[in-house]
Amino acid sequence: MKLESNAFTAEGMIPSIYTHDGKDMSPDLRWDSPPTGTQAFALIVDDPDAPNQTFVHWVLYDLPAEIRQLAAGIAATPTLEGGGTQGKNDFGNLGYGGPYPPSGVHRYFFKLYALDRELGLASGATKAQLEAAMDGHILAMGELMGRYARQL
Repeated sequence: MKLESNAFTAEGMIPSIYTHDGKDMSPDLRWDSPPTGTQAFALIVDDPDAPNQTFVHWVLYDLPAEIRQLAAGIAATPTLEGGGTQGKNDFGNLGYGGPYPPSGVHRYFFKLYALDRELGLASGATKAQLEAAMDGHILAMGELMGRYARQL
């Protein structure tokens, strides 16, 4: 699956509006047709360049199989209107938490998974809980990487 955004290009710089330095709003995302048998999508956004461990910025799951995009500025609610459940990021909050690297340029990986079933996890699941629930149910994955450096 190809994952894209109008906010930034693959490997491009993420505009500050989508970061903790700006409005901390999620960027829009869109993807093409998933494989046959897709019943739901899950999304993980993380930063492997964080100082001590990969830092998780967004966990979203049980998105309906018929959708092909997410609008910018998804609210930090337990569930999304139209379907989908938000997990907990490493800031300790539900929903999207934008880039906020302590120094240097960091990479942010937006990973969309096509799944053969809904997972049924409660709101607030962590990345580790989502990955465990997805094990054996991933049909395809699309990835978009953007970069960000704080203007200190």
